[in-house]
Amino acid sequence: MRDYKQEYSSYHGKPDQVKRRSSRNKARRKMSALGRVSRGDGKDVDHRDGNPMNNGSGNLSVLSKSRNRRKR
Repeated sequence: MRDYKQEYSSYHGKPDQVKRRSSRNKARRKMSALGRVSRGDGKDVDHRDGNPMNNGSGNLSVLSKSRNRRKR
C-alpha cells in the first residue's frame, strides 16, 4: 500500500519539484488559453526538450497521453 504522505514529504513537496509542477501547470494553462487543449480532452502538453521549466512557444506541443508517456 502506498504511503502518500511519506511520498509527498520525501519527493513531491521538495521546492524543486514544486517549481517543476507549477511550470507544467503554467504550460497547460498557456495551451488552454490558445485553444489547443481543453479539460477532459485526453491530451498532454509536451515539452519537446524535456525541460518542464522551458515554456517557450517553440518548445510546447500537444500530444495524446499515450504518445507523450511513451516518448520518454
